[in-house]
Amino acid sequence: MDPRIVVGLDGSAESAAAAHWAAREALLRSVPLHLVHAEERSSPPGIPAARSDVAREWVKALLRDASDELREKHPQLDISTQSFDGRPADSLAGVTATAGMLVLGSRGLGTLTGFFLGSVGMAVIHAVERPVVLVRATEDAIPHARGLHSDRDVVVGIDISRPCDALLAFAFDEASRRACRLRALHSWMLPPLAGSGFAYSPEVNAQIAQSMNTGLDDMLKPWRDMYPAVTLDAQVPIGHASEQLLDTGSEAGLIVVGRRIRRSPIGAHVGPITHAVLHHSTAPVAVIAHE
Repeated sequence: MDPRIVVGLDGSAESAAAAHWAAREALLRSVPLHLVHAEERSSPPGIPAARSDVAREWVKALLRDASDELREKHPQLDISTQSFDGRPADSLAGVTATAGMLVLGSRGLGTLTGFFLGSVGMAVIHAVERPVVLVRATEDAIPHARGLHSDRDVVVGIDISRPCDALLAFAFDEASRRACRLRALHSWMLPPLAGSGFAYSPEVNAQIAQSMNTGLDDMLKPWRDMYPAVTLDAQVPIGHASEQLLDTGSEAGLIVVGRRIRRSPIGAHVGPITHAVLHHSTAPVAVIAHE
């Protein structure tokens, strides 16, 4: 596997923030950074060729200026650039197939900037099975942010009823590299009867919570043993998982969520929890594809 980190650039403030976030991540991992731009440039009949030449020069300047700015801030970083003339989702999936990570800029609220707009942005996430991180243009991501990464928490959402090894491996590794706290959440809802006039007793609620705690602790134990230096805070809050993740992760350095790999084109590739976090989180969000 090629360990480099790939960043999609489109000239927006969000993609610039993504590049600076990715540069610090590349330094943490001691891997190269690869800046790319992908765009379909097929012009309708009658459009002068000069316009395509202008577009190509703009792309060259975009990649050159971004790499120069990052080299000035991080002279020890190995940076390369590449542009693609083709469908962005396909191009990014191809270049990221063996990479360590893909980083994109995101405006949240359902839109990804520039050529990642709307359905194309989701197509990129669906097509890439390597970790994908979406970064907003926040104070922590802009060029003058201090250090490699803040010491803010890494937050990971877990479903204890299904295997989450890829998700946990990424989250523990990130927390270890950053020397920060890892907060692991498994949210749960009260059974339907609890809201229909047949309230469960506190004892029953406590038993359910204890069962959830035990399940989460069992899932986390091998990872605690593997990463003894990571400070782990495991929680089983009551409530909608997306709301709990967004609330807990509002001041986090990174939120880690999963998506199940679907080989069939039919059905959702991103579940409702990950979908909500992607659209509403102000913190960077890592989407980890797993079986």
